[in-house]
Amino acid sequence: MQLPTFEDVAAAAARIAGHAHRTPVLTSTTADQALGARLFFKCENLQRMGAFKFRGAFNALSCFDAAQRRAGVVAFSSGNHAQAIALAARLLDMPSTIVMPNDAPATKVAATRGYGGRVVFYDRYREDREAIGRRLAEEYGLTLIPPYDHPHVIAGQGTAAMELLEEVGPLDALFVCLGGGGLLSGSALATRALSPGTRIYGVEPEAGDDGQRSFRTGAIVHIETPATIADGAQTQHLGRFTFEIIRRDVDDIFTVSDAALVDAMRFFASRMKMVVEPTGCLGFAAARERGALLAGQRVGVIVSGGNVDLARFAALVGPYRTDGPVDRP
Repeated sequence: MQLPTFEDVAAAAARIAGHAHRTPVLTSTTADQALGARLFFKCENLQRMGAFKFRGAFNALSCFDAAQRRAGVVAFSSGNHAQAIALAARLLDMPSTIVMPNDAPATKVAATRGYGGRVVFYDRYREDREAIGRRLAEEYGLTLIPPYDHPHVIAGQGTAAMELLEEVGPLDALFVCLGGGGLLSGSALATRALSPGTRIYGVEPEAGDDGQRSFRTGAIVHIETPATIADGAQTQHLGRFTFEIIRRDVDDIFTVSDAALVDAMRFFASRMKMVVEPTGCLGFAAARERGALLAGQRVGVIVSGGNVDLARFAALVGPYRTDGPVDRP
C-alpha cells in the first residue's frame, strides 16, 4: 500500500485549478475574543456543491482513462461525496451511479440527481454500502471511487488545507472534522509539508468515536452506524490509507456533542451569516471547548460543508438570541 504524499496534493491542486473554487478564509472578531486566539475559517461550505468533497472527487475522476470515462463511475455516500461525484462526472462528461442511504437529507438527494447522478438507495442500518458499490462496479464495469479511502481522493481533499496555509501562513493549531478521514489525512499531508510545527487535531461526534479509539489503540476500530446529527461523520471506521496517515501525522482526535454542534451552527449563522451543516461545525466546536488552551495562538478551522435542509437547519437552531432561546407567539 503506497500512501499519497504532499507531491500528490500539489498535483491535485493543479488538476482542480479552474474547476474547484478557491474558497475564502474568513475571520471573526467575536470568535477571536471568545477564545483569546486568532482564528482562520477555511469556508468549504462555499465550495462547489457546498462541501470540500468536490476537490477529491474531481481529482479522482480526472485521473480516469478513456475506457473508464466511457463506462462511468460508482460511489457510495450519505450526501456530499454523492453530489461531488455526480457534479465532477457531469463536468467530465461521464455517467455516474451513487449509492445513498434511504434517510439521506432530501436536499443532498435532490442535488445529486440534479447533477445527473443515478441514485440507488440502501438501508444504512441493515445493508453494506461498500458491498453494494462493489457489486454495481462488477456488474456494469464501473470504476468505484470510495468517499475517503482512495489516494486521489485524499490528495484532492488536502488542497483545502494547502490553500489555507498559502493564504494565512503557518498556524499553531488546525482543527479538521473527521468521518472516514479523507479530509483529515489530506490536510495532514499538506500541513506537515507547509507548516510542520502545526498541531493537527481531528474532531468527530461523540457517538461516532471510532477514529479516536483507533488513534489511541493503534488499530482500526469498527463501530455500528452512530446516531448523530453530523450525518457526514456517520462512518463506521477509518480507511486503510487514512488511518496510516492519521496515526503518523495527526496529534490528537477529539469528540464533541451534538449540542455543541448546534451551538456552533448558531454562531456561524448569527455572527458570521453562514449556513453550516452539523458535520461542518465539528472543528469549531472542538476549538471552542479548548479556548483557554489556544490563547494567543493562530488557529485554523476547516468548515467542511453547508449542505443541510433548511427545515432541518431551522429545527436544530431554533429561535435564538444572545441570552438563549426565546418563544415566539
